[in-house]
Amino acid sequence: MSATSPASLTRRRLLSLSAAGAASVALSACTTFRHDISVPPKVMPPVSVDPAFGSYEMMYAPVVDEGYQLPGIPLEKMNRKFLRQIVADPTGERPGTVVVDTSTHFLYLVREGGEAIRYGVGLGRAGFAWSGRAVIQWKRKWPKWTPPDDMIARQPELEKYSVRNGGMEPGLMNPLGARALYIFQNNEDTLYRVHGSPEWWTIGKSVSSGCVRMLNQDVMDLYDRVPNKTPIVVTNGIGVS
Repeated sequence: MSATSPASLTRRRLLSLSAAGAASVALSACTTFRHDISVPPKVMPPVSVDPAFGSYEMMYAPVVDEGYQLPGIPLEKMNRKFLRQIVADPTGERPGTVVVDTSTHFLYLVREGGEAIRYGVGLGRAGFAWSGRAVIQWKRKWPKWTPPDDMIARQPELEKYSVRNGGMEPGLMNPLGARALYIFQNNEDTLYRVHGSPEWWTIGKSVSSGCVRMLNQDVMDLYDRVPNKTPIVVTNGIGVS
């Protein structure tokens, strides 16, 4: 039997504690404020669209919504698989269920007839920190954002957006984007959100922060398709819940 040195055990324990701490911090709140610089992906070939939706040029065009001017999505730079499309349902869930598969960066809305609408998503630390079955308790158009006190303790400059100060007003720079879907489990807020983002280049990627982010045009589409109390499953791999 080989011996393990005390120094090795100490280092292993420190790494374990660091990982646990990171997971607890990730659930503190959703935010798309980023401290890294992402490099936009390489130019992709022209895309085609599922006939059920019309054209991608129309779906992802600039749009004025609730008085806010949303920019269009540069389709030529997007990976086609992360654009909205109808696919054979891989989830086996009941129609009307939302399924987020963090292993593939896809969100599915299950439909009748063995189909699903599939959207690409970007994931942050908080996006990987929670999984299970829950409900979309409620949803908001152009929501305010209020960082929790533990986040403000780490970033005092966010105090101006605290609940005490009324939160960050809606707008193009708000971390929750054009729409937010609030996920509850057993009538308790999981602090897990599906929300919009103007950072189109993060879709299909894992980035430094945030829960589950969608293109603003896609989260607006999903918002209109799902009512409050819609069941949602978050899983790391279809068939695991």
